[in-house]
Amino acid sequence: MLTGIQVAIIGGDARQLEVIHKCSELDASITLIGFDNLQNQFSGISKAGLTPEALEALDAIILPVVGTDDHGIVESIFSTSELRLTEEHIKALPKHAQVFTGMAKAYLRKLCSQYSIRLVELLDRDDVAIYNSIPTAEGAIMMAIQNTDFTIHGSTSMVLGFGRTGITVARTLQGLGAKVKVGVNKPEYYARAWEMGFTPFYTQDLYAQVANIDLLFNTIPSMIVTAQIIANIPHRAVIIDLASKPGGTDFRFAEKRGIKALLAPGLPGIVAPKTAGRIIADTLSRIILEDAGQRRNKE
Repeated sequence: MLTGIQVAIIGGDARQLEVIHKCSELDASITLIGFDNLQNQFSGISKAGLTPEALEALDAIILPVVGTDDHGIVESIFSTSELRLTEEHIKALPKHAQVFTGMAKAYLRKLCSQYSIRLVELLDRDDVAIYNSIPTAEGAIMMAIQNTDFTIHGSTSMVLGFGRTGITVARTLQGLGAKVKVGVNKPEYYARAWEMGFTPFYTQDLYAQVANIDLLFNTIPSMIVTAQIIANIPHRAVIIDLASKPGGTDFRFAEKRGIKALLAPGLPGIVAPKTAGRIIADTLSRIILEDAGQRRNKE
């Protein structure tokens, strides 16, 4: 239980509702900041403005998955007021406090480092990334179905990258009856892809490998689907780029050549916010519990 733990949830989207529910179930003391327009009524939960005074006794701050921008702005679909996290806010936190986000910009990293506040980037964790790969794969399949006039079953589908997301996307395509080619850059990934029944190849051979594909799913966050590669892709093919912005595809050249290319980062929060929120909530509540237990043991 989180009884006695002081938590502030600042801004965010529908995923934060699951975080609120989870923290409330575990009996944490919750302050909502940037939730002025939230219709749901949660008993025993208070609202406050984003002031240093509101953060002075906290054990944890929970920010949205995207954290802050480069100037400290925190997005919230539940408020029309601007939320800006500044040095004064971080300075006001107790030294044992933790700041949770999905991924942090340099701005937030610098502030937390400056005042020795632990920053937890949840999307860097293997467990969160693997759980998130499930709604990502489902969202990618949804986009493929919406943007093609053929079935995934029997198609030649390519997945670039064989990490936490790539594996799940490839297995999902395989389960739907696609012939799946997997682009890898290491022998151990090649061996694992072969063992799982895919057709592996090294990404250095990508130009030749794309000549007969119907769908291409990219998970590599660097420019890999270049103009040269796109020039050898059939016109019928659809590219779905799942890498973080700006993706790994030359979208300008794809449009020029008439090939449909879609950038689709952050699919969990779009296609399954409830599930994505629960993944975040379960993980951060476990981390808070572990930290509270360690502090009690030291005392």
